[in-house]
Order: sequence, then C-alpha cells, then structure tokens
Amino acid sequence: MKIETKSCVVTGKKDVAVINQQIDYQGQGTLVKITRGGICGSDLHYYEHGQVGDFKVREAMILGHEVVGVVEQSDTPRLKPGQKVALNPSKPCKTCKYCLSGDENQCTTMKFFGSAMYFPHINGAFTGYKIVDSDQCIAYDNQVSDQLMVFAEPLAVAIHAVNQAGDINGKKVFVSGVGPIGSLIVAAAKAKGAAEIVCADLSERCLSLAKSMGADTTIDAANGDFSSYQEQKGYFDVSFDASGHHTSIRRCLEVTRARGTLVQVGMGGAVPDFPMMMLIAKEISWVGSFRFTEEFATAVEWLANKVIDPMPLLSAEYPQDQFTTALDFALDKSKASKVQLVF
Repeated sequence: MKIETKSCVVTGKKDVAVINQQIDYQGQGTLVKITRGGICGSDLHYYEHGQVGDFKVREAMILGHEVVGVVEQSDTPRLKPGQKVALNPSKPCKTCKYCLSGDENQCTTMKFFGSAMYFPHINGAFTGYKIVDSDQCIAYDNQVSDQLMVFAEPLAVAIHAVNQAGDINGKKVFVSGVGPIGSLIVAAAKAKGAAEIVCADLSERCLSLAKSMGADTTIDAANGDFSSYQEQKGYFDVSFDASGHHTSIRRCLEVTRARGTLVQVGMGGAVPDFPMMMLIAKEISWVGSFRFTEEFATAVEWLANKVIDPMPLLSAEYPQDQFTTALDFALDKSKASKVQLVF
C-alpha cells in the first residue's frame, strides 16, 4: 500500500524543506500517522551546521525523533487503528552483547531516528506517515494530550540521567544548565524524592522555568555566590552537568561533596585545565548518561499519570509547513525552550 506523505528534510547547512514523499506499507510493523513532534537540539545542529559532531548530512534526511501519532495499521493485535502512541526513536539490534545484557542504549549498531551517523542516513519522524517496528510504539490513553506526550523522549533522557545517580531520595541535588533537559532533570529528581534542588544557568528565563519545574533555589551562573556550597569539600550529594561547558563541569566538581556523584549529561568539547586532583582527592564518581533504555516507557507512564507537568517548557507550536520558521524560533534561546510541530 503506497502512501503519500509530507516530510521535513535537511540537505545541508541552513538547507531544509518540506517535500512530498511516498512510503510503501506491506503489513510489516506499524503504520503511524504522525500528529505532533518536538524540535530537539540535534535537529537544530543539523539545521544550523549541517552536521552533528563528525556526522555530516550527505543526502536529504528527515529530521525529528520526539514524536507521537495514531496507529493506522499494525501487525500486532495490541495496536488497534486509532490508538495513540508515542514513538521510541531507538531501534537497537537486540543481538549485540549490550542489547543482550539490557543496555540497549549502548547498542553497537543503534539506528536512531534522524541520524546521519550511517549512510544511507536514518530518517527521522517529522513526516505525515511513518512505518516503525511495532515494539517502538508505546500506547497511551487517547484522552491524554499529544501536546503533553511529545515530551516523552526528552523526559526519558532526564529520567535515565537521574537513574545514573542511583537512589536520590532525600539527597541534595545540583543541576548546572537548565535548558529543556536540565529542567526535566529537575522535575525527575523531584519526582524521585530529592530533598533539595539548586540550579545554575546564565539565563534568567531558564532559571525561572527551572523554578516552575521544581527547583528550590536558582543562582546566576556568572555572578552568583557559590562559596557556601564549596565549603568543607562540597555540599551536594549529586550534581548533574547538563551544559557540557568546561566551566560548568568544574563548578559541579567544586560543589559536589567528597564521595558524591557527578552525572555528565551535557555534551561539549575539551575541558582545558581539568581539575584532576579535585576529582581524585574528593573521590567523586563521575558517570556519563546517554539516551535511555526502559525509561522511555516510564516517561510515557509519568506523563499519562501527571507525575510531572512539562508544559511550562513549551514555548511555541507551528504547523508542519512552517518548518523553517519553527527552527529559526527554536534557535533563539532568549525566547525558546521547546518548540513543537503540528502535522
């Protein structure tokens, strides 16, 4: 069955378009009519730079990995036509040593929506219709707003980051960098029982959003006073660096108590003059956090059950045909947090 669809594609730096494409559904997997999608930082990198890291766009690629939709047809009885679903953008191989041990986010051949890592590229889901593996579809109550459920993917990233810190119930938490992911980490940490959450950022707008997501205290990263948190080898049990900037990483090391944990979420470049002795002498556990595993299903459940409310982070929504306008607005960090496309 051949289906006409409109897709949001990138072909290079500042080169995007909404084009007509055709897909062919032969009854394998699930055919989903996409209804809404959230623009992510990686989408913006592909738009602004034509690449993410070393992965350059070499052919037209559909962007988007934060999406929800409605089942049109499926090869599994649990997914009835008309059922709302959140799409897990991860497609692990399920056969490598990491998949077999449950660490699917470390899959050696992961196929993730909207990625130029491979050639041909892995198309994303900013398109009218998409065929996916049925196990990528997480059903949710049709009464739940799509606007809300689009946050499932970034929330899954945040929940995974919090899980990397272990049990944070009753712990003192610091979050450096409260863009969308940092703010969702605040909400996830609050839901997991953190006793105190302090946030730092350069943006007053972002700090205000962090407050609305559950932060107890916010501090200007450039001009704020952190001295009381640095005394006696640090104050916080757990710190999250969601910035990736070397000054943010240093601050996290300074304010994390001896034998505390620093979770690295933000991606950045080299860290000049890295304070190695601080890490060693304070015996800080510095752990990475990358994407998610079972946390995607947890995120869908949390949103459906109103465990957290991510809606303060929604800055704007645009129809699919205004894709370029939506991207340009999302690039303006003085105004935008999360921007959604409506299909």
